[in-house]
Amino acid sequence: MVDAKSHGLYFLSCKMDVHKGGMYRFVFGHAASEKPMEFFCRYIEVAPHSRLVWTNEEGGEGGPVTTVTFEERGDETLVIVHELYSSKEALDNAIASGSTGGLGESFEQLDALLITLSTEA
Repeated sequence: MVDAKSHGLYFLSCKMDVHKGGMYRFVFGHAASEKPMEFFCRYIEVAPHSRLVWTNEEGGEGGPVTTVTFEERGDETLVIVHELYSSKEALDNAIASGSTGGLGESFEQLDALLITLSTEA
């Protein structure tokens, strides 16, 4: 088993209340930082099995709004993630900080998990 703490980002806590007006709060640790990182949002739209929309409030007012849609395609589901930033400068700052770079790895981990779950069924 891989020691997540020595390989980057890892969960410390997760609280979610998924409904319109609800919130989440994720706290991550990172091998390169003594301080935990907190991410929190407010859900704007929750349509089970098809769409989630939330604010990203840890950056203060004007944080991006994330929309995730799920489209059934036979035995597969297409997941589309869209982030809307308040300005080009806000997007450029997010890219420069590296905060936009983890989504690919997240989907790779999801793919691996789904493969594991499908072979256990």
